[in-house]
Amino acid sequence: MAFGQYTNLDFDQIKTSIRDYLRANTNFTDYDFEGSNLSIIIDALAYNTYTTAYNTNMAANECFLDSATLRENVVSLARNIGYVPRSRRSSRAKVSFTVSGLTETSTLTLNAGIVCNGSGDNTNFIFCIPENITIPVVNGFAEFNNIEIYEGNFVSQEFTVDTSLFNQKYTLDNSFIDTSTIKVKVKDLSSSTSSVTYQQIDNIIGITSTSAAYLLQEVEDERYELIFGDNVIAKKLSNGNVITVSYITTDGRDGNGASEFSFVGNITNQDGAAIN
Repeated sequence: MAFGQYTNLDFDQIKTSIRDYLRANTNFTDYDFEGSNLSIIIDALAYNTYTTAYNTNMAANECFLDSATLRENVVSLARNIGYVPRSRRSSRAKVSFTVSGLTETSTLTLNAGIVCNGSGDNTNFIFCIPENITIPVVNGFAEFNNIEIYEGNFVSQEFTVDTSLFNQKYTLDNSFIDTSTIKVKVKDLSSSTSSVTYQQIDNIIGITSTSAAYLLQEVEDERYELIFGDNVIAKKLSNGNVITVSYITTDGRDGNGASEFSFVGNITNQDGAAIN
């Protein structure tokens, strides 16, 4: 007795094929396939075959970039050809403000992090800057002019390099990061007072074994992972190095239209004292 050939993924067609297969078996010659309990077994077999065929078809499609539909699979396949999907981008604005009445102060620093709240469409948004901005004080007066602010939350994350771990990964904890705001600094040890700023690269042209650089790739849940060098392509990290990564997570286009900004930032003088 030949096996049935399942060339159709329709449930009823699969059920008919299974019924025809059983009828061809002499052990089931006198069975009523429509009214007996055997009909329930045929339904179960057809359902199992249908589900298996569907899952197999979906799994096969996800192996190819032009037919994949799940974001994580598209990203994984795109990674094989060196492509990093564009991240969300923060809504941005430029603001200016002045600080006066300053005495015995030579510089002011607007610290990285929250700068102001912006209201729009009955919703409030937080706006931040990814780096410190320092300006001089002239005659007791300081002007922050055309400061670009980014909608979202400022986040800082640290990693300590442990070379005893096999294939240590540096995955950022948050989704929806504006990758253009990522800043990476590396210290030799946690007690070090100075750090080296690492630059993000998207190709290895011109990168030497001593370049302070890293690559970025998207992983699961729209998060990102940092990849550092190996002393062949870019500088390799050493045991005990401390990596500090700062970035802004954002609501993307939802922050468009915010206005009426109210300042809530942190300003300090050259000695690190807060300016009220």
